Amino acid sequence: MSGLTLTVEETIFPLAEVFTISRGSRTEARVVTVSLSDGIHTGWGESVPYARYGETVEGVIEEIRSLSDELANGLDRRALQTRMKGGAARNALDCAFWDLEAKRTGERAHVLAGIPRLASEITAYTLSLADPDAMRAKAAEHAYRPLLKIKLGGEGDMARLEAVRAGAPDTDIIIDANEGWDVNIYKELAPVLIRLGVKMVEQPLSAGNDDALREIERILPICADEACHDRNSLPDLVGKYDMVNIKLDKTGGLTEALLLRDEAEKMGFDIMVGCMVGSSLAMAPATLIAQGVAYTDLDGPLLLAKDRDVPLRFDEEGVHPPHPALWG
Repeated sequence: MSGLTLTVEETIFPLAEVFTISRGSRTEARVVTVSLSDGIHTGWGESVPYARYGETVEGVIEEIRSLSDELANGLDRRALQTRMKGGAARNALDCAFWDLEAKRTGERAHVLAGIPRLASEITAYTLSLADPDAMRAKAAEHAYRPLLKIKLGGEGDMARLEAVRAGAPDTDIIIDANEGWDVNIYKELAPVLIRLGVKMVEQPLSAGNDDALREIERILPICADEACHDRNSLPDLVGKYDMVNIKLDKTGGLTEALLLRDEAEKMGFDIMVGCMVGSSLAMAPATLIAQGVAYTDLDGPLLLAKDRDVPLRFDEEGVHPPHPALWG
């Protein structure tokens, strides 16, 4: 590809309600929207900068804009993988390249990626961190969903777990501690997790301080989120985690995410595909990675008060593949 014109801007989506994890609360999703145009076709991508990794919307936009001349002079998707480090900036550009290639060739992106067909996938619905009564009420409201993901990571987590299970007695539950526990908290809560039928726990200890997971009795699967970014992360996860959470904003795009999934599966890890809180444009490329994985968590658009003009479709069958007018 050559002669591409870049457009990059911030887009703000108000949330349907306040969303809280162990690190804080938000009322809107601030995302970066990118387009790459060859004068005939335009490819689109979206990323969600994450403060946990030192990213800001302004910084990501600046990083992307710095490549304007190189994109105009022939920088392509393959060269991008070494030109930029993984993260939100590369993700937006990488996904825009995939969309542009699909439009140029007339082939869907999943075919270009070697995936014969896409199917709908059951996705988790996330309940944000709140007091037990509020979480019980929210769990009851969404008890019809087959899979709930519970944000934990603070004092009172045991009461929150009990409340959610009371509100949704028949729903599968996975939990995300967002690095908010230590070994003692995990050992205290683990029997409760089993009793309440929790299927998996995500990132209970902080990344980089999780060696203790090698010694913990494995009574339920543990998934690496903040501890897993790309293929280079995998060797250190062996013996500590059973599953890895692939997010495009961590891998730096669909290109690395596809490679990460393949390598992780070869090493014996189960796969979860997750997201930041963004629009359907951010989730669309991730539906390619989510095919047939253990857990899909692409509910970002369900948390928004307003989505893209051509949103992903969510129903009792889960999240459906994107319409070509959205992406890919």
